[in-house]
Amino acid sequence: MSLVKSKYRTHKCSELRAVDADKQVILSGWVMRKRDHGGLLFIDLRDHYGVTQLVASDTHLEALQKLKVESVICVHGKVIKRLDELINNKVETGEIEVQISDFEVLSESKVLPFQIAEEDNAPEAIRLKHRFLELRKEKLHKNVLLRSQVTQAVRENLTKQGFTEFHTPILTSSSPEGARDFIVPSRIHPGKFFALPQAPQQFKQLLMVSGFDRYFQIAPCFRDEDARADRSPGEFYQIDLEMSFVEQDDVFLVLENLLVDVFSKFSEFNIPNNPFPRIPYKESMDKYACDKPDLRNSLEIVNCSNVFENSEFKIFREVVAAGGSVKAINVATDKVPSRKYFDDLISNIKKEFGLGLAYLVYEGADVKGPILKFMSEAEKSELLKLTDDTADINILFFVAGVTRDTYQGLAKLRDNLGTDFNKVNLNSWAFCWIIDYPMYEFDDTTGKIEFSHNPFSMPQGGMEALETKDPLEIKAYQYDIVCNGIELSSGAIRNHRPEIMYKAFEIAGYGKEVVEEKFGGMLKAFQYGAPPHGGSAPGLDRIVMLLAEESAIRDVIAFPLAQSCEDLMMSAPSDISTEQLKEVHIRLDLPKEK
Repeated sequence: MSLVKSKYRTHKCSELRAVDADKQVILSGWVMRKRDHGGLLFIDLRDHYGVTQLVASDTHLEALQKLKVESVICVHGKVIKRLDELINNKVETGEIEVQISDFEVLSESKVLPFQIAEEDNAPEAIRLKHRFLELRKEKLHKNVLLRSQVTQAVRENLTKQGFTEFHTPILTSSSPEGARDFIVPSRIHPGKFFALPQAPQQFKQLLMVSGFDRYFQIAPCFRDEDARADRSPGEFYQIDLEMSFVEQDDVFLVLENLLVDVFSKFSEFNIPNNPFPRIPYKESMDKYACDKPDLRNSLEIVNCSNVFENSEFKIFREVVAAGGSVKAINVATDKVPSRKYFDDLISNIKKEFGLGLAYLVYEGADVKGPILKFMSEAEKSELLKLTDDTADINILFFVAGVTRDTYQGLAKLRDNLGTDFNKVNLNSWAFCWIIDYPMYEFDDTTGKIEFSHNPFSMPQGGMEALETKDPLEIKAYQYDIVCNGIELSSGAIRNHRPEIMYKAFEIAGYGKEVVEEKFGGMLKAFQYGAPPHGGSAPGLDRIVMLLAEESAIRDVIAFPLAQSCEDLMMSAPSDISTEQLKEVHIRLDLPKEK
């Protein structure tokens, strides 16, 4: 994009090259850096597009020396080609500099609360309070631009695939979708409240009932939950989509097309598997101890409980006898780590997850390890089958316990071992589908059966499964898409039959009247002819976070909330006046200060 010439600039700070030598130009931007060489002052001038080096001497030297960094200036000058030995190949404009003939201060900066041009590790609270300054930092600035570019690419892709963009209401009704709602009091209807949508779930399904075929929206979602590295507190955006007359395969095809397109455009990493692998939930838990497996890591978990059913190793034998399991991870390597490595690993797993960790080292026919004295020859031989016979050394790591209690520790162990032994292909996007989720789960705290995922999912087997099967054995047409160990999206083929929906909610403890109160609009719509439909909603923030190679989602959002769920820059949430409270018929009953 070329600029319309104005009194502020003839060129962007990214544009000038050697071919522009001797041109008279006007540039405007922020004073990023100053380097005083005694009688010669170099300034890096930055705008939205890039950086140009300016040089000042004689007439304006003293005035520019006094100018604080991050002040905004407009300069007039002549483009000078640099000598070959002074060319800076790290910046686009490194072949030239601009000799200042005149300048104007458009806005002078105060002393900065933290450095912009350099990293000074300022506290997060200070940076978020001055987020408008932090957004001037090159990496963060590029991340926000990347977010915009990814959003545009998503729109273009889905439009080509026949989707129509919609906007659904922000003020809606509260619904039990798993997280706390943000509620908004109604002035006109005293004592009643709107809720901000946790997701546009009901509205997008209603659009399918309305006869629209393919819906999408870059949808804002609001959930009153604590912050996590991969989720912004309070609000986030998702690529929400829904399709009529589809089965799982149809949804998968659309999303694979979208994700391959976007990730290929904005990254040079390879996508090793397309179509994406489909892993049943149970298999994922068995092999990776989680439903968000990082498939860049080649290590897998194996159940070897049968080896220890009659073992002399009392700890393992008793675990298996009590209905638990012994799981192993084999690491093929060419070098045995130090004893300290094993001791630290055992200590960390014990401290973080309360699990014991044991190991055996196979070097050909030679076996070593602290638990070797408890192993029979038959057991050692059976465990040898789990190793890689092409490797010089194999290390078997064992975790034993109640199976569901070992998942977190095993997943973390697999991650750690993958990193420590270089088993992770860092230059790839390893996508997979997790399918066949259980429709219900048992909550130990409440002692009740609850939905394990989306309550609007169609159970596999329909009404017959709900009426004849143990609820905990029923699978749903639910699926997650995972990339490099990060869940990008949950989705489902929807339950579009009112009688099946009533029964599904009944099993989860919701009576017919509750279902009609909470989802009356959608149920009513389903009684007038609803198409089979399904969809998903990949997280836009998470996708950009991966593409930007960031570890925290706030680093790809222009104005994120702090971990405390506060907007430190705008001082929100804030107190409101008594008059405002009266207007919405609210009286505060605040907790007493301790």
